Amino acid sequence: MILLDRERCIVCQRCTRFADEIAGDPFIALVERGAQQQIGIAEDAPFLSYFAGNVIQICPVGALTSEDYRFRSRPFDLVSSPAVAEHDACGSAIRVDHRRGKVMRRLAGNDPAVNEEWITDKDRFAFTYAQLDDRLTYPQVRDDDGSLRPASWPEAFAVAARGLQAAGGVGVLTGGRLTAEDAYAYSKFARVALSTNDIDFRARPHSAEEAAFLAAHVVSTGPGGGGVTYDDLESASTVVLAGLEPEDEAGAIFLRLRKAVRAGGTEVVAVAPYTSRGLGKLRARLVPTVPGDEPAALAGLAGELDATAVLLVGERLAAVPGALTAAADLAARSGARLAWVPRRAGDRGAVEAGCLPGLLPGGRPVADASARVDVAAAWGVDALPEVAGRDADAIVAALAAGELGGLVVAGVDPIDTADPAATRAAIAAAGFVVALELRESEVTRVADVVLPVAPVTDKAGTFVNWEGRPRPFEAALRNPSSLPELRILAGIAEELGRPLGFRTVEQARAEMQQLGPWDGGRSALDDSSGPRTTTGAGGAPAATSGDGFVLATWKQSVDNGRMQDGDKYLKATARQPVALLGRRAYDELRPTVTLTGDRGSVTLPAALADDLVDGVVWVPANSFGNGVLADLASPGSRVRVEGAQV
Repeated sequence: MILLDRERCIVCQRCTRFADEIAGDPFIALVERGAQQQIGIAEDAPFLSYFAGNVIQICPVGALTSEDYRFRSRPFDLVSSPAVAEHDACGSAIRVDHRRGKVMRRLAGNDPAVNEEWITDKDRFAFTYAQLDDRLTYPQVRDDDGSLRPASWPEAFAVAARGLQAAGGVGVLTGGRLTAEDAYAYSKFARVALSTNDIDFRARPHSAEEAAFLAAHVVSTGPGGGGVTYDDLESASTVVLAGLEPEDEAGAIFLRLRKAVRAGGTEVVAVAPYTSRGLGKLRARLVPTVPGDEPAALAGLAGELDATAVLLVGERLAAVPGALTAAADLAARSGARLAWVPRRAGDRGAVEAGCLPGLLPGGRPVADASARVDVAAAWGVDALPEVAGRDADAIVAALAAGELGGLVVAGVDPIDTADPAATRAAIAAAGFVVALELRESEVTRVADVVLPVAPVTDKAGTFVNWEGRPRPFEAALRNPSSLPELRILAGIAEELGRPLGFRTVEQARAEMQQLGPWDGGRSALDDSSGPRTTTGAGGAPAATSGDGFVLATWKQSVDNGRMQDGDKYLKATARQPVALLGRRAYDELRPTVTLTGDRGSVTLPAALADDLVDGVVWVPANSFGNGVLADLASPGSRVRVEGAQV
């Protein structure tokens, strides 16, 4: 991925200092001595870093270059546009360099309040997914013979409107990659055009407890409004991580935490099954925890925290009954500040925009009559649906049962959902499906109307990062073959005779600002949290007892995600998928193991994690086949681990 021209190198040691002081990865170092001293690969150190691309940008003489961009363009031939990275919830500032309508490279932007001047390799190199041959470039509608055919935008809008109107109940699954303006358009489209609260952005394992937690503790908090910020991580005495592996899931948070730890003022405490590579670089103190036991582990920290501490909880805690409630209780008892860190760039904005079955824009509860009146007046409609809608899992179940006939789906990959097979079956069973997508997918292949959407380079928008900080950006490119999602939804709504009242990003932004956040009361967390001790996300049994190994998993920074397609050099840096075992199990079962769950089996090389809790096995969530949820096990279930024949 990175090439070195030694004849250019002046041995300034910027790259080696970055590797040692910022990333903590000894992937590049000074080798030899005296006149032979030069930059090279560190001895006995694997070239493993999610941040290696930064050395290209800080090299003053161009000795370090990227394999993909090397010598493809002169800097003065490029047009540079400021932008925001779309791969995680960090909101990192980037610079998009493009020429003749094509993105050539991406660099880190300089934003001291957020990512400073560093970005992950995924943010830097994973942009070619929008330039692949399977990019959708025109609307399609399904003909009478069952095949998809090209259509004009007006025809596609009209066919979509007729189909949704005749469907007899429609669910809306938005996914987590939307800008805040697009998410707001989906929220308004569901309520105004479809008269439903059946909308959810969570295309992953989730729970009613999580929805209540988001409504009570996350929405409408941000910098200046009581929310945790990057700067708070540096000033905190203790930062507790629960359900969050920052090196893999939030690179900018990881770098800021490492900076704080090196400065000597912050201790990182991790509620996790083992000390990962990233946690090791943070010198984190491990609270050894079997997945599913996070509520007890968090409760045990109550005497250690005070108002100088910060508690960061990841979206994975949604699959652990009671965990988010325990986190909120810990923060309330200790005075520690609490923040939720999702994986996807659009998740926090979707919460603010009301892409949840029980929330309207600005954190307004659907169940509150004054909140509904507030939004209805702003939108110029008589009334809004009064009953909280179905969440994503319930939408899937309702489609399969015939209780809903239509589906509007945007950027949702079934393999990410709690039950991929059920999601596929529900989409197939739906009477009418409208898919808004960037590239061809298994959803677009069965949809009745396919509408091509603009990637982030081709539209303006705003991501709201984990802090609650708005991160606006403008379009870098103009491509007439696709439209922003809010423009598409506005076109369908007009055909339905229920216009959204905006067609452009600027108009949507203005309406969002005018509506503003909810200043009324919030629901208590446990109002709708549901069962906390017997079931996990999607109704799966919690893995607190039973035979076999408890499965721990999360997505690595570089894996098989579709938004990383197209750059073979970045793909080559992905870490080999392995099954991590504790010492006793590793000695007994190595070198290769077969894991068998309730959804299939997978064979992987065994690797040792010395401090992994006994009875736990860890595998990466999306680094082999179709991923853990599709090919191995349901959320919260156990797996059988056996030695495999080599």
